[in-house]
Amino acid sequence: MSAVAVTQVSPVPGPTFTIGELAREFDLTTRAIRFYEDCGLLQPQRKGRNRVYTPRDRTRLKLTLRGKRLGLTLSEVKDLVDMYESPRDTQPQLKKFLTVLALHRAQLEQQMADLNVTLDEVRAHEKEAKRLLAATGKADPDKKTA
Repeated sequence: MSAVAVTQVSPVPGPTFTIGELAREFDLTTRAIRFYEDCGLLQPQRKGRNRVYTPRDRTRLKLTLRGKRLGLTLSEVKDLVDMYESPRDTQPQLKKFLTVLALHRAQLEQQMADLNVTLDEVRAHEKEAKRLLAATGKADPDKKTA
């Protein structure tokens, strides 16, 4: 990941947040937030040695976490978030977002199908083990004895 320059500014207009405040709000470690900075997802300003996060940074962090929950890579999240901040037409942005979502949906559906096959195999093995136990005169392991 590329290093991002941190800008040094005088007073920031509007509400600001510390790294600790964002970490608590989003249930993250400060290290995770610094990692997102290193990835170029956040660009806090500095007030002395302290990071100063703006509402823009907070929104980008929220979108980053939402993208992660959807299964997007940080690179995909960055591309999408950066596109939404550009003043251009939103049509290409929405098309790109739909393409990324369709790919992830297809991956999740394949994983779900694979899990269902595995579950069917587990059920078949359970059924066979119970049948073998019953055939040897042993009690059903699911039934409790008094």
